[in-house]
Amino acid sequence: MRAGPVALVALFAALVGGGAVLGIGKATGWFRGTTRTVFVTETAPATPTSGPVVSTVKPLLGNGFDPARIYATRSPGVVTVYALFDTPDGRAAQGSGFVVSRGGLILTNAHVITDAGESVGPVRAARQIYVEFGDRDRIPARIVGWDLFDDVGVLRVDSGAHSLVSLPLGESSTVRVGEPVAAIGSPFGNENSLAVGVVSAIHRAIGSLTSNYDLVDAIQIDAPINHGSSGGPLFDAAGRVIGINAQIRSVSGTAEGVGFVVPIDSARRSLNQLVATGSVAYAYIGVTSEDLTPTLARHLGYPVARGALVDSVIAGGPAAKAGLRGGGRHVDFDGQTVLVGGDVIVAIGDSPVTSAEDVGRIVGGRLSPGQKVSVEVIRAGRRSSFEVRLGVRPLSPDGTR
Repeated sequence: MRAGPVALVALFAALVGGGAVLGIGKATGWFRGTTRTVFVTETAPATPTSGPVVSTVKPLLGNGFDPARIYATRSPGVVTVYALFDTPDGRAAQGSGFVVSRGGLILTNAHVITDAGESVGPVRAARQIYVEFGDRDRIPARIVGWDLFDDVGVLRVDSGAHSLVSLPLGESSTVRVGEPVAAIGSPFGNENSLAVGVVSAIHRAIGSLTSNYDLVDAIQIDAPINHGSSGGPLFDAAGRVIGINAQIRSVSGTAEGVGFVVPIDSARRSLNQLVATGSVAYAYIGVTSEDLTPTLARHLGYPVARGALVDSVIAGGPAAKAGLRGGGRHVDFDGQTVLVGGDVIVAIGDSPVTSAEDVGRIVGGRLSPGQKVSVEVIRAGRRSSFEVRLGVRPLSPDGTR
């Protein structure tokens, strides 16, 4: 993981760090009655359910992009999320979400339903959660769980309390730059608002709002993600959900054409783990690394053009136990300072590694804790292979929990 310059650019959740954060309490009339919020922490067990969540909703027919049709057919499945926290000022938050099963499961962002990223110490969940549908009917929800690494939250509502329209989940791995997209959410509390644009970039590695790790494979879009849109769905032309709207990058705090979306492939993995066990578990290798590019490789005399330069190996971590080595000296080259002398990872299992992001993508996205995997490296100009037993990802990249 490599830190880049901030340069006056602030990263905003879709409303002030985590949904629409509002300093108001029960007297506003937003929260009527009471409900007991039930949630499962990252370490607590939960009763397993039967199999993964599977959507049976069919995509829209036709090849054209028709935002009006997407809105008409999909907006009934989008909800506004209201969260009330145990704070002296009766702090509330507003975000968005969407129904993914007729059994009452709803996807949103973790930062909408928790205080992750806003305070030091253990993450606290909202005391009460309500979801409001397009017809203004509001019902209580409970928290199933959350994934801090990918900023995914899962809610459940009583399926008999309101008619539910489940939305079909697509595949973010097939998304291409330039394709049209539609986002539905509740910016500034304006429920069921439509925004359209195109995919500006894919495979972005961005800082997570809720953890100390990068969120890899984020989708960048130019459709506005304004305050309160966090947790809403991003649709492709066929009306399939390809991501969860999560962040804006802005110097003013408002949408400026650079929004970031959690890919639905990652969110689906989080959803299934949270529903099955109430927690998520990511594999962990215990290294920090940076890109080895062709020009840098030639300058340093490496026999490969691309890979992940290992900066450091976390003491006591899986890579350290397997014998991988980090860098020991700094080199200035082409306006950048590079830590050299360590291994260059070129493959993990059967997957080639061409960048630092690949390490997190492969280990966190494709492998499991406890799994043994072969890690191929370049060391002293020669290829070597090490067998690494992967661990469970800690809350911080340096190995601390």
